[in-house]
Amino acid sequence: MNELVSSLLKQDLEGIKVILGKDPKAIMQRDEEGTEMASLAAKTGNLEIIKYIVEYSVASFNERDKKGRSCLHYGVESGNLQVVQYLTEKVGLSPVEGDCQGVTPYHLAMDREFLDIKEYFGAYLKADFEDMYQNPIRTGMFPDPSIVRVGEDYYMVNSSFVYFPCIPISHSKDLIHWEVIGHAITNPAWSYLEGLEGGRGYWAPDISYNEGRFYITATYRLNDGGEVLRKQIVVSSDKPEGPYTKPTFIDEDGIDPSIFTDDDGRRYMLLNRGARIFEISKDGTQKLSEPVLLYYGDQKRAPEGPHLLKKDGWYYLFLAEGGTGRGHRISVVRSKNLFGNYETCPYNPIMTQTDMDKTLQCCGHGKPVMTQNNEWYMVYLCNRYIDGKYGILGRETAMDPITWTADGWPIVNNLKGPSVLMKKPSLPEHIFNTSDLDSFEKEELNKEWMTVRSWKEGGICVQNGYLCLKGSRFEMNDIGAENLCLRRQKNFSFDMVVKMKLPKLQEEQNAGVISFYDENTYLKYGIYKNAEDAYELRIFEKIDAVERFAYSQLLPRTGGEYPQEIYLKTQVRNLKRSFFFSMDKKNWIVTGELNNVYYLCSEGIVKGKRFTGATVGLYAFGGSQELYSYFTDFEYISIE
Repeated sequence: MNELVSSLLKQDLEGIKVILGKDPKAIMQRDEEGTEMASLAAKTGNLEIIKYIVEYSVASFNERDKKGRSCLHYGVESGNLQVVQYLTEKVGLSPVEGDCQGVTPYHLAMDREFLDIKEYFGAYLKADFEDMYQNPIRTGMFPDPSIVRVGEDYYMVNSSFVYFPCIPISHSKDLIHWEVIGHAITNPAWSYLEGLEGGRGYWAPDISYNEGRFYITATYRLNDGGEVLRKQIVVSSDKPEGPYTKPTFIDEDGIDPSIFTDDDGRRYMLLNRGARIFEISKDGTQKLSEPVLLYYGDQKRAPEGPHLLKKDGWYYLFLAEGGTGRGHRISVVRSKNLFGNYETCPYNPIMTQTDMDKTLQCCGHGKPVMTQNNEWYMVYLCNRYIDGKYGILGRETAMDPITWTADGWPIVNNLKGPSVLMKKPSLPEHIFNTSDLDSFEKEELNKEWMTVRSWKEGGICVQNGYLCLKGSRFEMNDIGAENLCLRRQKNFSFDMVVKMKLPKLQEEQNAGVISFYDENTYLKYGIYKNAEDAYELRIFEKIDAVERFAYSQLLPRTGGEYPQEIYLKTQVRNLKRSFFFSMDKKNWIVTGELNNVYYLCSEGIVKGKRFTGATVGLYAFGGSQELYSYFTDFEYISIE
């Protein structure tokens, strides 16, 4: 133990002064666990020591430990309210700054039950902990958000790529709690997903409302190699949940369409690069003019995601820039005339993440919304990473408040970047009666379920408390694979449990549970039949060109007979996945574990368009022979 650490732990202020008098830079050292000296001082709870280090040493208070925790995190751990007040008010450290796991000093005060610190934070922030919300507001694969308010209801759409039903529509009354209520395309014949590679399909939708009707537009992205790579689709409905009209295609190249209706009732579609605009018919089905460029962008790199807002006589044009990875951002420009010229905001970018060690990364592609109480918010996409590398959950949806400057510019979260904890909008809380348990008792699937590309008639059905999957003719590595039944992975740590009937298999057929990113990267935990006519549990990995069975275990018999039903459990803890089975859901037997499933994310391999996120669910592979597999009692158990 070095001399300074020893003096800090002993709370020997005079000894600390002597050491720093001889070697001022000693305060910049870290202990064996990577903790800064100033944070160790804060953890002692000794106010005089922390004041001396702040005011008389060369310590820097923008440093963070390996977990991304600030000096204020350690101050809270001391339980000393005076230390917490000093670090908050005099040093300016934030009670709502999250570490790498999104844990803030406010969280720590709650978890440690330091009621005086909790009350202080509530008074300082003017919001009790219960009055805060945590970003992201939509966890898991909910990228490219677009939002609209109609009365007291809020509706959001997100990209769905090659998943069906296409383009989820979520509903909220408080902007915090959301429920999927429908999809823009629910007819398999209208999805046009057959033959599309993972990451293609429906990109960056926009939802708008005009004269009693909801309009959703999106880019339809085809595979590379054809004459046409991108088209725009428009659907509409008089109900937010649908059903929506058959997609109308607009043959204009570009991505990220949005629809803007001007005060005179004329309607326009915007597309990238930058923001190009052209007039469309009232029903959104026809292109009436050729596109013209409104503005290319503030940063001048990958400008996309254009949205127009008219307020106080100004046209405000919001753009996503910098690419959808780290460095993503939102910029705004404005003009008194629709077609410009547009002036750039002096505060740009109005939302971005500048600290690569923070929880929320890749923040951009946003759209503003005003509440019925005249509060303004921006929904935008973000990423969270495991080990700073792997965005397993895909791009998610976050939200922060917009304020308007004295000179009429919108800025997001006072230009502080994405928040982890933020005061809730002044809207009545509305929690939906949703569940991550599914016993398949209804005649239709829960709207959280989706498939890769659309299914054939009879491929998926719910009957007698079971989900019945008709075995796919193609393996999961083929874009012709059918009837995968999936849900978004919404947490870094969770358990997935399902009960299934033991299928009647032919050799090479198999069925079970799957962790799926796309046809290039997935893993299966399924029941197989080997050459000796015995049943086995196998764990199979597909990592680009690598295909391997990681584990294999014979399924035990009782009295010479196989069980009629079996429970399969996948336990997920960040990049580690463990696999178990049970006959009674009480006594679990481990099949195997994988310590690094890095490949179930966009960053896992470099191949094709990897813009989605990890999903989990159920599969059956029949090959050339018929196979039906039955599942029930599906549970997705979040581990906070």
